[in-house]
Order: sequence, then structure tokens, then C-alpha cells
Amino acid sequence: MPAAIETQGLSKDFRVGFWRPRPYRALHELTLRVEPGEVFGFLGPNGAGKSTTIKLLMQLIYPSGGEARILGRPPGDLSVRRRLGYLAENPYYYDYLTAEEVLTYFARLLHVPAAEVSARVSRTLDEVGIGAERRLRLRQFSKGMLQRVGLAQAIIHEPELVVLDEPMSGLDPIGRRHVRDLIVRLRDRGCTVFFSSHILSDAEVLCSRVGIMVQGRLVSSGRLSEMVGYEVKGWEIVATGINAALEAELRTKARSLAAHADGHYAIHLAADAKPEQILAELSSRGATVESMNPIRDTLEDFFLRQVTSAETRQTGHL
Repeated sequence: MPAAIETQGLSKDFRVGFWRPRPYRALHELTLRVEPGEVFGFLGPNGAGKSTTIKLLMQLIYPSGGEARILGRPPGDLSVRRRLGYLAENPYYYDYLTAEEVLTYFARLLHVPAAEVSARVSRTLDEVGIGAERRLRLRQFSKGMLQRVGLAQAIIHEPELVVLDEPMSGLDPIGRRHVRDLIVRLRDRGCTVFFSSHILSDAEVLCSRVGIMVQGRLVSSGRLSEMVGYEVKGWEIVATGINAALEAELRTKARSLAAHADGHYAIHLAADAKPEQILAELSSRGATVESMNPIRDTLEDFFLRQVTSAETRQTGHL
């Protein structure tokens, strides 16, 4: 089975400057493979080359070198475009149309059977969380609501592959939850989802694999379980009812102890500590344990290490 997305040495140079234009490499020899049916997170700081890559895949711009294939075909193939959904980073629509009218237009453009258009539009707007607002003109929509319209147009024709450029941009927490749930539903029905983001918590929840871009280069790619170490790095205990004497004793046993509001204390223990002994001592001294959690590396920790390391190497080469 062909890859959903595959690139080999994909590069893009721009000419920058006015009097003496010089080449600027926005994307450097990207080699990447996204498998059918997976959710792939394309991560990186601003200016890392994420949007450039997506524009190349959508053939909005053309590569300076290398090649790409989508669903086994060149990006410009018409049969591929019918099987592909795309949300731009900053979608723009005719603002005198309603959400229903926009979706109806795209449904017809994408050859949704005429008898199904009305029901498909209504169902898709429900999926992205647009209710009675669907009959308002888009000029009355917030940025987050326009983002939802963009998501709806990307999936109205039930594509095999959905490419989303910063889909969480401008969304409030409820909107982000809607989008996360939508991506899970797309995955569950066999759709491949490729999305760029700098919101790492969303990628950690949704993605089976991720790629990390820094300064136009792919610095890491793989499964989260392979990239992020899940061994315990320490323990955090949150407790209340700690008096001054107990606090002084805990400071000698814990890696750190921090007092928070309402009498809560966060007690951090080393990885090789025995938290059950501290729990027993807290209980015997009249303290109340609110929670205990292991401390592990997160995707954010891994991401920051990769970005810092890559930027240090790039600086050293200048």
C-alpha cells in the first residue's frame, strides 16, 4: 500500500532581499513518510518550515529540489485532490456568505452527490460544533468560528487524507476539544490526518507518530514511545496540613518542597526515593495527601531538547 504522504529530499529556496537578492533555504531535504490511517503531528517553532512543507504538498508553491507523493501520486494529480482535505493556517472565505452556503458550495465543488449535499452540510457543521450560527454571515464570526468552518470544508467530502495547518489556532479550550474529538473520529474511520502544530499537549494526546522541524530541517521523527522516555524521573506529592516542624523535616528528605496557596505543599522526591515512607509519615503526623504522581519526561521536554540542540548546531556552523 502506498504511503499517504511521502517526500524524498524535498527542499525549497526563496529569494530574499531587494537590491541583491540572495537564496534563503526554508526547507532542507525533507525525507518523510506518513502511513495510511495514522495521525501524524508535524511539530516545530514558528519559522521551522512546517507551513512551507504543507504548501509544497498542496502545490501552492513548487519545490526547488526533491519530490513528494500523496496517496501514491504526484501532488497535482486530480484524482488525489478528490481524496484530500486541506485546512490552511489562515483560511479566508467570502464573508457575506453563511457557513451553510460556504459548505454547500464546497460540497458541490467536491462532487458530493446532489441528493446528499443538504444532509452532509448539516452533519459536518454539527461535527465541528457550529449550531445556530450556521445561518449567520461569516463576517460576524470570530477567528475561532472561522477556523471551525475551515475544518468543515476540509472534511465535507469525506476524504482519505486530511492535511491541517495549525488547526487549533484561534480556538478556545472548548473548540480545541471539539477538534481533538474530530481528529479521533477521523482516525477511527480510517482517515489519515497530518497536522502541523506548536501546541505539544494536543500532539501528545492525538498522534501515533510525530516529526520535529527546526530551521527547515527534520531533526527527529518517530513514535512517541520511542522518542520520549517514560521511565520515572521522580515523584510529586501534594499534601495539606503540614506544620512547621514537619515542613523542616521534609526539606531534609525531599529534593524540593514548595508552599502553594491554601496551605498546599508540593513535595518533590528523587526517582530512587521510597514515596510510601513519606506517605506513611505524612499520615502519621496528621497531614492530608491530596495526590501523588510520577514525574516523567513529556513531549514538551523532548521537543525543547531537540530544538535547543539543533539551534546550537546551526549557530556553531555559522
